[in-house]
Amino acid sequence: MIYLDSAATSFYKPKQVEQAVCCAFHTIGNAGRGAHAPTLEASRVLYRTRAKLARLFHAESASRIAFTANVTQALNMAIDGLLHAGDHVVTTVCEHNSVLRPLYKKQENGVFLTIVSADENGRIDPQDVQNAMRENTRAIVMHHASNVTGNVVPIQHIADIAHQAGALLVVDAAQTAGAIPIDVQEMDIDVLCFTGHKSLLGPQGTGGIYVREGLSIPSLLVGGSGVHSFDKQHPADMPTALEAGTANGHGLAGLEAAVDFLLETGVEAIHAREDAWMRRFLSGVRSIPHVKLYGDMDASLRAPIVTLNLGTADAAAVSDVLWEEYGICVRAGAHCAPLMHKHFGTAEQGAVRFSFSYWNTETDIDAAIQALRDIAEECEDADA
Repeated sequence: MIYLDSAATSFYKPKQVEQAVCCAFHTIGNAGRGAHAPTLEASRVLYRTRAKLARLFHAESASRIAFTANVTQALNMAIDGLLHAGDHVVTTVCEHNSVLRPLYKKQENGVFLTIVSADENGRIDPQDVQNAMRENTRAIVMHHASNVTGNVVPIQHIADIAHQAGALLVVDAAQTAGAIPIDVQEMDIDVLCFTGHKSLLGPQGTGGIYVREGLSIPSLLVGGSGVHSFDKQHPADMPTALEAGTANGHGLAGLEAAVDFLLETGVEAIHAREDAWMRRFLSGVRSIPHVKLYGDMDASLRAPIVTLNLGTADAAAVSDVLWEEYGICVRAGAHCAPLMHKHFGTAEQGAVRFSFSYWNTETDIDAAIQALRDIAEECEDADA
């Protein structure tokens, strides 16, 4: 099997991730719910994971990181907590439904929404974002990198636009956390939403939200916290403010081990390797007849994603052949990014996404290129 679907979830993970999860099953209890050894060990796991994520993202302190089940939950927290009736918010056509659907829900409740378009390569022009700002703009909510095109947004420029207008910047880092270096303070990000199971290389069911010092977000969920049990209101201090109920301690133990690997290896080194696979693949497929690529393939900074079509061939059919005849795992369809596909005119055809990981090899990449060549020839023969 050749796994080229890392933008959906990482399949290959550091060995220590599995070991940490297995160890946690035998060592941890419920964090913050007692003073015995298992619960204290759970608290230590959560704190260490929090601290290491803060180091990875250059956050002010570990307390600015709250855990969620995934990036979708984190985005819902930020969007629901920060936007209210009468506010205006700016987003883009490139967004995943994890951004769009919470925004549409807020729109139904009186929030004004502007969706900025992209150019023919799916790139966002910061000037278009600037032009969309209004006096009542509360936030810009947007991706760091598109899960369809791999295009990376100049986040620091967008942050300048937001803050000059007195607005906040909420960033969906689903495709970049662990794959591209992120410094929330240098990039001036107010809220960063991330998932643990993609390029952070952790288990599914893990993720989190960074909230800058001085900013508070009302909790989406309230309930047990392990502290202040007699208060009617959920605790207001981070990170407890955004965490209710029992944490996924076993999953977070795995995430801690994954972040250890990222810190030891270096996100820069991981990005360089994944970028090399992506560019090798690009070099090989560009010459295939009738191949259509989506995104700015010549940008110096890209997420390790290449999305394409072969002429008018149905993307799902191409994906099926890649798996059934070549054992290659890819993602076809709309990628939960409907506006992006409408923009490219691929709402019906869909598109085939190849996404690369640190553990891929030259053999993987060359086999995928050859498979596409074979399929393209078959399509030409069928058309003839």
